[in-house]
Amino acid sequence: MKSTEVINVLKIVVGMVLIAASYAFITVPYQIINGGVTSTCLILESLVHIDIAILNNIATLSLLGLCYLFLGKEYFAKSILSSFLYMSLFAYFHSLGISVHLPKILGLIVASIGVGTGYYFCISANSSTVGFDVIALILNKKNKSISIGKAMRVISFIIIFAGSLSYGLLSILYGFIFTYLQTTILDYLLINKKREYASSS
Repeated sequence: MKSTEVINVLKIVVGMVLIAASYAFITVPYQIINGGVTSTCLILESLVHIDIAILNNIATLSLLGLCYLFLGKEYFAKSILSSFLYMSLFAYFHSLGISVHLPKILGLIVASIGVGTGYYFCISANSSTVGFDVIALILNKKNKSISIGKAMRVISFIIIFAGSLSYGLLSILYGFIFTYLQTTILDYLLINKKREYASSS
C-alpha cells in the first residue's frame, strides 16, 4: 500500500472516530437534531420505536449503495471502510450510555467541530462518511459550483424541519446552529485544502 493510501486510511479512521463519538456522546443524548443520518434515525426512532443503532445501519447501507452507483469504485471501496467503522463505533459508543456533561450550547459547539472536522478528514481522503454527504458529493460531482458543505446544509435543514414534528422549538434551534457550524467548518477546511494544493502546484 502506498504511503498516501496509508495516510488516507488513517484520515478515515480519525474522521469516523470524531463523528461517531460526537454523535453518540453529545448530539444523541442532548437530542440535538442536526439533519444528518443519525438525526434522521433519531426522528424515526420516536415514530417507529426501533432502536436507533438498527435504523442507523439500514440507512448507512442504503447510502453505500448510492455511493457505488454514482461516485465510483475508489469512493465506494473507501466508503465501505468508513461505513463499517461508523456502524461499529457508533453502536459501541452508544452502548456505553455515556453523555458529555457540558452546557448544551458548549456541547453543541464541541460536537459541530468534531463532526465538521471528521467529515473533512473523510472527504479529503476521497471517501464519503456514507451519510448525506454522499448526496452532496454526487451533486458536487455533477456541478462543481455546488459547495459540498452548503448542499449538506440544505439537506440537513429539510430534515430538521421534519424533526419539528417530534421535538420542540429549542431542539430545532440548536439543530440549525449545529448544522450551520458543522457545514461551515467543513467548507472552510475544504477550501483551505484547495488553496494549499493550488499554491503548491
